[in-house]
Amino acid sequence: MRKSWLLLLAGLMMVLVLAACGTKTQEDVVKELDGKLGKLTSYKADAKMTLQMGTEPQTYDVQIWHKDPSFYRVNLKNAKKDQSQMILRNDEGVFVLTPALNKSFRFQSNWPQNSSQAYLYESLIKDIIEDKQAKFKATKEHFVFETKTRYQNNKMLPLQEITISKKDLAPVSVKVMDSDRNALVTVEFTSVKFDASFDKKDFDMQKNMTGAQLEVPVMGNVKEKSFSVKYPQEELPGVSLVSEKEMKTDNGKRVVLTFDGEKSFTLVQEKAEIMPATASSAAVIGEPVDLGFTIGALSDNRITWTYQGVDFSLSSKDLTRDEMAMVARSVQGDAVK
Repeated sequence: MRKSWLLLLAGLMMVLVLAACGTKTQEDVVKELDGKLGKLTSYKADAKMTLQMGTEPQTYDVQIWHKDPSFYRVNLKNAKKDQSQMILRNDEGVFVLTPALNKSFRFQSNWPQNSSQAYLYESLIKDIIEDKQAKFKATKEHFVFETKTRYQNNKMLPLQEITISKKDLAPVSVKVMDSDRNALVTVEFTSVKFDASFDKKDFDMQKNMTGAQLEVPVMGNVKEKSFSVKYPQEELPGVSLVSEKEMKTDNGKRVVLTFDGEKSFTLVQEKAEIMPATASSAAVIGEPVDLGFTIGALSDNRITWTYQGVDFSLSSKDLTRDEMAMVARSVQGDAVK
C-alpha cells in the first residue's frame, strides 16, 4: 500500500515538474530570442503594412531580405502596385531606389542599426532585449511583448506591441502606437523563412533597379502630367498657412507653401524629374527616414522625399527632427487646407 502511495506521489511530482517546464517566463523567452538572434544568418519575409496617419488607411506590401551581417533589401509597394521604393544596403553603402523615376540615392549611414524598424526581425528582437521594463504575456500560440521604440526621428510613436510565434520564434505582427495607445502603423507578417539562400548579386544596386523597373515601369513624360497640391494634415498649435505661390518650371510647376507661427516651415512641391538610364547614384547628406508611404532624407533643417512622381522638400529652423518627420508623414492622401 505504501509503495502505491509513493508511486502515486512520484507521478504527481513528475506532472508538476513537466507543467512547470512548459510555462516559460519572460526571461526564458528573451534568452531564447537572444540565442536565435545570435545564430541568425539570413531570412526572407513578406508582410503587409498599414498606416493610419492620413485621412484613410493606406496598405503596402513589404518584402524583406537580410543576409548577415549587414546586407539588406526592403521593397515597399503600395496596394495598387503602381509605386515602389527599395532600401538596399551592401558593401558600397545604403541606397534608396525609386524605380519609376530611375533614381537612386546613396547615404553614408548606419541604417538600420540606428533606430527601430517595424519590419526587420533583428530590430524587433533588439527592442525586446534592450527594454528592461517591457511587458510580457503568453497566449496559446504566441508570445506578446510591449516595448519602447528606438525611433530617433519620431518620438510621437513611443510604444509597440510585438507578437512572436511560440513555434519557431518568428515575427507574427507589430503594432506601433502613439502615446494614447492608438496603433498608427501595423505590420502583419504573412511568411518568414529563416536560413534563406541568396545569390551574390541579390543585393546589387543595378540588378535590383532593373528588376524593379520590370514590375513598375519608368513613368512617361512628366511634363504632360500635372499634380494636385498636398497639404499637411498634422496641425501644429499656433501655426497656419500664410502663403501659397505657384511658379512655372521647365518640368511643369513648383508650389511653395509657407506656414508661419511658433513653428514656421516651408513646403515645396514639384514634379519629379526622371533620371536618364546612365545616371549614377546621387549622394545624400542626412539619414534615411521611414515615412511609412515612402523613404525620405532627413538632415538638421530639411527633409526631402518623393511620392507618386512628386518631389517634396520641407525646410524649417524651428521644427525639431521629430516634428519635421511628423509633418512629412501627414502630407499624403487628399489635399486638405
